[in-house]
Amino acid sequence: MQRLLAAALLLVPLAARADCLDQFPGKRAPTASTAVTLLCSTSFATGYSAPTREPAWSVEHLTEEGVAAAERLQGRATFHEDLRIPANERSQLLDYRRSGWTRGHMAPSGDAPTHDARVETFALSNIVPQASKLNSGHWNQIEQNVRHLAEREGEIYVVTGPAFREPLGTIGPDHVRVPSSVWKAVYAPSLASVAVVVCKNSAPYSCNAVGLASLQRVTGVDPFPGVHSDERADKAGVGRMLLR
Repeated sequence: MQRLLAAALLLVPLAARADCLDQFPGKRAPTASTAVTLLCSTSFATGYSAPTREPAWSVEHLTEEGVAAAERLQGRATFHEDLRIPANERSQLLDYRRSGWTRGHMAPSGDAPTHDARVETFALSNIVPQASKLNSGHWNQIEQNVRHLAEREGEIYVVTGPAFREPLGTIGPDHVRVPSSVWKAVYAPSLASVAVVVCKNSAPYSCNAVGLASLQRVTGVDPFPGVHSDERADKAGVGRMLLR
C-alpha cells in the first residue's frame, strides 16, 4: 500500500503541488465517488480517472488579468500523451484516430495565460471524446461566456468534466469512455453563487442549467466542497448568462 501511495504522489510534479491549492475555493479539491489522481499544471488542476482514461474533472481559477493575458496569446499547441500517468492507465493519440470524435478540452486552451500553460491543456489527461458540432458550437460559446464572466467579476472558479448517464461506448485500444454529456460548474465569489450547465454530447445537441445537487447525483462529483452551503445555488442567474 505504501509503495502504491508513493507511486501516486510521484505523478504530481513536486514544484506544482502547492500551486494546485490556489485553483480550489477554500483550498479543497473536488470530491468524486471514484478514485482520481491529482495532476497539477500551471493554470489548472485535473482529477484523472484511470478506468475511463480521461479527467473526472479539471479545475481553473480564472481572473480578469489571466483572461486578458490569454486573449493576447498567439499560437496553438499539439495534443500529447501525459507522461505523468503510467502507460497502462493513460490514453494515447491513437485512441482518437478515426474515432469520429474530436478531442475536447476540459480546461480550455483559450483560458491559458502563457504558452507553457497552453501546451499543458493539450495533454490527453485534460481531454474527452466530444462531438465536433458541440465542441465548435454551444460548448465554444459557453467557454467564451465563462471568460466574459471572469472579466466582469474579477475572479471565478470553474470545474469542467464528463458525465455518463447514457452508454455511448468507448474509443481506441485503451477504451477511452465516451461521455453522454459534458458539464461546467462556475463559482463566482463576488456573487456568492454557483451555476452548473450541462450539454448533451449527442444529437440533438442541447445545453441546460441544472442544480448542483443534480450534478452530484449524476456524476458523483462535488465540484466545490470548499464553498459554504449558503453559496451553493445560482442566486444570481449565472447559468442563464452562460447559455446565452
